[in-house]
Amino acid sequence: MKKSKTTHRMSKIMMVFFTLLFVVLFGRFFYIQSTGEIKGVTLEDWAEKKRTSSYSIDANRGKIVDRNGMTLAYDRPTYSIFAIVNEEYSKGLDEPKHVVDPSKTAEKLAPILNMDQSRISSIIQQGKEQDRFQVEFGSNGRYLSQEKRDKIKSLNLPGINFRAEAKRYYPNGMFASHVVGFAQRKGEDGKITGILGIENQMDKKLTEKNGSISFQRDKYNQKLLNPEEVIQEPKDGDTIQLTLDQKIQTFLEDAMTHVEKQYEPKKMMAVVMDPKTGEVLALSNRPSFDPNNRSNIQNWYNDVVAYPYEPGSTMKIFTVAAAMDAGVYDGKETYDSGSYKIEEITRPIRDHYRPGWGEITYNEGIQRSSNVAAAKLVWEKLGTDKFLSYLRDFDFDQKTGIDLPGEKAGNILYNWPIEKLTTTYGQGTTVTPMQLMKAATAVANDGKMMKPYVISKVLDPNSNETIQKTKPEVVGEPIDASTAKSVRELLGKVVTGEHGTGKNYKLNDFSVAGKTGTAQIPDPDGPGYLSGSDEDYIFSFLGMAPKEDPELMMYVSVKQPKLKGNELGSEPVSYIFKTVIENSLHYLNIQPDKQNKKMDVQPKTIEDLSGKSVKQAKSQIQKKGLKPVVLGEGSTIQKTLPAKGKQVFQNERVMLLTKGDVKMPDMSSWSLRDVLKFSDLMKLKLDYMGSGFVYKQSIQPGSVVRKSDYLTVELSPPGEQGQTPEIPSDENERSMQEQQEEKEDEET
Repeated sequence: MKKSKTTHRMSKIMMVFFTLLFVVLFGRFFYIQSTGEIKGVTLEDWAEKKRTSSYSIDANRGKIVDRNGMTLAYDRPTYSIFAIVNEEYSKGLDEPKHVVDPSKTAEKLAPILNMDQSRISSIIQQGKEQDRFQVEFGSNGRYLSQEKRDKIKSLNLPGINFRAEAKRYYPNGMFASHVVGFAQRKGEDGKITGILGIENQMDKKLTEKNGSISFQRDKYNQKLLNPEEVIQEPKDGDTIQLTLDQKIQTFLEDAMTHVEKQYEPKKMMAVVMDPKTGEVLALSNRPSFDPNNRSNIQNWYNDVVAYPYEPGSTMKIFTVAAAMDAGVYDGKETYDSGSYKIEEITRPIRDHYRPGWGEITYNEGIQRSSNVAAAKLVWEKLGTDKFLSYLRDFDFDQKTGIDLPGEKAGNILYNWPIEKLTTTYGQGTTVTPMQLMKAATAVANDGKMMKPYVISKVLDPNSNETIQKTKPEVVGEPIDASTAKSVRELLGKVVTGEHGTGKNYKLNDFSVAGKTGTAQIPDPDGPGYLSGSDEDYIFSFLGMAPKEDPELMMYVSVKQPKLKGNELGSEPVSYIFKTVIENSLHYLNIQPDKQNKKMDVQPKTIEDLSGKSVKQAKSQIQKKGLKPVVLGEGSTIQKTLPAKGKQVFQNERVMLLTKGDVKMPDMSSWSLRDVLKFSDLMKLKLDYMGSGFVYKQSIQPGSVVRKSDYLTVELSPPGEQGQTPEIPSDENERSMQEQQEEKEDEET
């Protein structure tokens, strides 16, 4: 048959098409062979990647610890539970790897996860119906402790698995929460990030760097003989060591919690500092929060550094210091108290006791917290320009520079004559508690003003070697050493003097220099100040002890406490101050002031009593005017506390340890110092509240004492056993009529 022209034409077209296709494919193969690339990807790299397995090695976020190494924040290993519901995962296996019985699984898990059995069963069943591979159980199934994980694993439930993940944990709960802050998972990668406090301030140092491991494998995922393994070591975040002392911070937290429950104040702020270095030993605010449970944070601000307010009469410390330093203060000079009027103002400055105390000396005026005394000192003696210069020397016009986030500075209100006068006694001008504390270090530290700080060191997480260290820094000398000493003497009279407003702030074993404050609160709804009740103030105290050479300095303020009957606003303030300072000084082994001890002022030296009979040892101790406490059932002395060569004062107890079981002594009327000796000797875990002498103990007398037993004692001043210690009055100690008159004439 004769072929058609169409057939010839189609044959030629097909030949041309296949020829072109062959050329293209051959060219492509030739290109790939010669270059070894496809779409810019090197085949050798691609092959290596396909036969290489890589795994991440987790690192931990850095720890935050106190000055003694006590952990305040760390990454705690936790576990999330999930259930495999796909039956295909168990195909060909002897034991099932998926959830076989949803009902039974739910029944076992419900009490451990604190979930309804029906809810767990429903989640598993829905996962099966939706053909999902696995399901999780929401927030109840996340961050499980190792104890819960082990409990669930012991049930041997098929299909139940766990995924390990770190959670930031704060073992002390509500403890210096605004200082330590908190961190949480954030962003798409779920990385733990600092949100508040030191967690935020030092986030870069705390952040970890995960490592990795990679190796070459065959198609069965087995390592090759030469796997070319590459390991990148993980790096934990640095350890941040704070200046906070866990014991002193605990004293503070306990005292503030007690006051919070009893008085329900709107706000509280407190800080304890070493005035010689600027180290912050304790800091707390109320309202506070537990960083482990952040569902209801009422106050995100660290008020000690971020809440400027009119401080009230604590400002008189610096008014007097300026006048003394300038050489214009004569404490024996007299003036007329009650009110003070100059031409430049329309209404007079008044004392809190409106009639005044007649003609008194300036020393007495400061003891009585006279506004007139402070105003006259600046207007007539020092001069307002000179006083402003001193305020700036004390750095009241700037932030303290403390290493905490969110710090604010107050404002020196000093434009008009009335503002220049009210600033002398802490009204109009605003400061933060930390500004007051920084300025007061000059008074406590012989004129040298120290920069406050809370970060002591940055440590390597593995070697614990110091990477970075904060050194005490003198940031000014607004007054000289002799002025500082004179101011402390005068402030000591505020506590011990006949007319002192803070006389009941006196401690049992240590002298105190300090100043009370009763600050008015600006009315948020209009001009002027709140004046609805005797509670509408911020009550405060700034004190240092011992007075001659202060080792600790503390500021406490309580805003609008709920008072009952004849209670004064200063009562919650003084309870916090006395409890914390007295206990802290004993804890730091600061020697009591000799003038405060009703005993022989000459210290006694402990002799070597090891090997002597109990009778001999008791006799020698008693001859020195000391009190022996025999511990154990043996006949000879093995150890004493204080140890040989140590010095003690008359009437102190000396622990004499013998062989045998030690029975708990009756600690009634023991001093805290004696309790500390006993707990140290017996290696007890001690907690104590209050100040003064023991009236209650958790371990009953006569009980056998074991190492690591937990002992709690409660203390109160002499004559008040079994009662809350009496709290001192403040400068607001005046009649209702006098207070009402002051409210009516208050300067706005």
